[in-house]
Formats: sequence, structure tokens, C-alpha cells
Amino acid sequence: MTRTTTFRTALIGAAAASALLLTGCVAGEGSNAAAPEAGAEGEAVSLEGQTLAIDFATYNPLSLIIKDQGWLEDAGLEVTWVQSAGSNKANEALRAGAVEVGSTAGSAALLARSNGSPIQVIDIYSQPEWAALVAAPGSDITEVADLAGKQVAATKGTDPYFFLLQSLEAEGLAPEDIVVQNLQHADGWAALQNGSVDAWAGLDPIMAGAEEAGATLFYRDVDFNSYGFLNAREDFLEDKPEVAQAVVDAYEQARAWAQENPEETAQILADVAGLDLAVATKVIDERSNLDVDPVPGDAQVTVLEKIGPIFVELGDVATQQQVDQALDTLINDEFVTRADPSRFE
Repeated sequence: MTRTTTFRTALIGAAAASALLLTGCVAGEGSNAAAPEAGAEGEAVSLEGQTLAIDFATYNPLSLIIKDQGWLEDAGLEVTWVQSAGSNKANEALRAGAVEVGSTAGSAALLARSNGSPIQVIDIYSQPEWAALVAAPGSDITEVADLAGKQVAATKGTDPYFFLLQSLEAEGLAPEDIVVQNLQHADGWAALQNGSVDAWAGLDPIMAGAEEAGATLFYRDVDFNSYGFLNAREDFLEDKPEVAQAVVDAYEQARAWAQENPEETAQILADVAGLDLAVATKVIDERSNLDVDPVPGDAQVTVLEKIGPIFVELGDVATQQQVDQALDTLINDEFVTRADPSRFE
């Protein structure tokens, strides 16, 4: 049964909790993995010939593994892979129906749901430190206060953008104290290099490459990074539940595979992103925590309830009621709580 969880009680308790609690739980702990989806006569529903449109992204290593290994295709699905350059692009594709499953930061998923996008999070693929504030090599910018009056590149609607806003608030500046240049992540790094902006709200793996090139991550706070959300359209979950289950099963197998094969995971990232292997290894080993509870719940809500009011303050969402309703309806844990990664072993 689909559980569209209501979090009013959870929000009250979560407000007093630490913002980012890591657990050692696994999907469906204490329960058995479900059998394959059954049809009206009790027979297993075949995936042969069914279609799936899904994204892959360099900020989501598990998606790269699934694509590389071909598990979904081996299960009989006809898969269309669409690359997402950032959470904002993944959200655009989900809303337009260009993909049925897409990966974003949690903050971006909440923003989209608050503004009416028919998506739900069905799996947590990582808890990364994928965003920080970046200065060019040799820059005299060393702290957030130095950004007053400066040009800062950021991709609106993504975690680095919300990281920037939280950083300004934490250090006593307002959004009006800077000029934000709304650039896609790779373009933001290019603008920092050519001097078009003074700083950049960066995203890995591009940010790790910038660091190797001499750029400085002058402001970091893992608590300002929201989790990696795997989102699906609600009509897809209703119409193709057996395909949705296969996707989540593949994600949980990819999580186990990545932990058993970190060097191969880094190589896949390096190949797809065009990175030096050392840079890709830094992203996987140092800034991608894949060993998290994949079941979305209180830990994610705790982070998102801090970010939600920013949407309203900046006019990105009309009312706090829309944010609250989105928090109440964003999570669907049906598929991950009965995940069976062994089907792809």
C-alpha cells in the first residue's frame, strides 16, 4: 500500500533534533523484502517490453552505476536515459513528463512539489557534501563577509543556491547584499575562471575539479546540504508500480555495489564526467555518503523544514501553507521499504 506520510507530529519532534542524523538502518529493516508485483491472477508482472524514462547525473553516482551495468535493460525494460545537468533540469524534465524518475537535491524536490509538480521521493540515494562556496585561485575572498557587493554564480532551484542563501544568513548578510548570476553549474565554474563573477556556489563533481585546479572552498557546512532524492511522477507510480519497484531495487543494488567497488565507482564517474580519476575518487571517497538509510523520513524533513521558509521569503513559493502541504505529501516509502536488490545480483 502506498504511504503518503503526514509529518505534522514528526515535524514537532524533528525541530529539536540534530539536522543531519546518520543511521545504520537498511531498507525494510525488520521485515522481509516483498515478492515481485503480482497481477490480478497472482502471477508476476513481466517487465518485458515496458518502458521507462529515467535520468542519470554526475551528482548521483548510483544512477551512473545502474546505467553502466545495464540491470534495468537486462530485466526487459526499454529504457530511455536522459542526463540531468542539475536539480533544476531534472525537475523541469519531471514536470514536463520527459522523465518518469529523476534525481535532485531534497531542497529542489521540495521547491518543485510546493509549486505543484506531481512528484514524490521514493528513495534517498546519498547524503552528500556536494555544495560549498568557491573562490578562484589567488582570490582575496576568504569568508562570506567578503561577498558583500560581489557577483556570485549560482544555479537557482538547486542545492548550491540554497547553500548560498543559508550561508549568507548564517554570516549576517542578506540576498540583497550580493548579485546572483543565475548560471548552470558548469557555466558558473567557467565564469569564475574568466573573472565574470567573484565567487561560485559550486556543485560536485565540477567543484572537486575546480579544487584540483587551485580554487578555494572558502565556506563549507555539511548541514546546509540537503539529501539526494530520487523522485518519481505520481502518475508513473500509479500506472507502473512494478517498474517503479524495479528502479528502487536497482538503486539499492547499486548502493551495495558502490560500497563493494569504490574504485570502479570512481572510474565510472570519471568516465562519464570527463574527470581525472583522482578527482572522481575524491568525490566518491570524501564527499558522497552512500551508506545512509534509503527510506525517506524524519531526517530529511528536519533539513527541509529549515529550507522551506526561505522559498517564501524570496517569493519562490507564494505561501508557507504550500510548503507545509508539500512536506506532508512529498514522501512515498512504499517501494524502498520492500526493496529487493538481490534481483539484480
